[in-house]
Amino acid sequence: MLFKVEMTVRVPPGFDPQEFERLKAKEKAFSQDLQRQGIWRHIWRVAGLYANVSIFDVRDNSHLHDLLMALPLYPFMDITVAPLCRHPSAIHEDDR
Repeated sequence: MLFKVEMTVRVPPGFDPQEFERLKAKEKAFSQDLQRQGIWRHIWRVAGLYANVSIFDVRDNSHLHDLLMALPLYPFMDITVAPLCRHPSAIHEDDR
């Protein structure tokens, strides 16, 4: 199942900068592993914001929920999720 996931990171004022750098490194490794597995299909930065728009390919809603909850930066994120399906006017059968 494909989902569009929009994530905005909001770090609380005064949060320990070294701890935040540690969490960012864990987040990067976790997200890149999911990308290698083909689960986190696409990730785009939103210009001017600490935010991204991503496409996930997961088994079901619970699978997506568990992955998002496991993100090291999850406690600092505002997340919006939308299910996706192929548009009948699409000229490609894949995700190009």
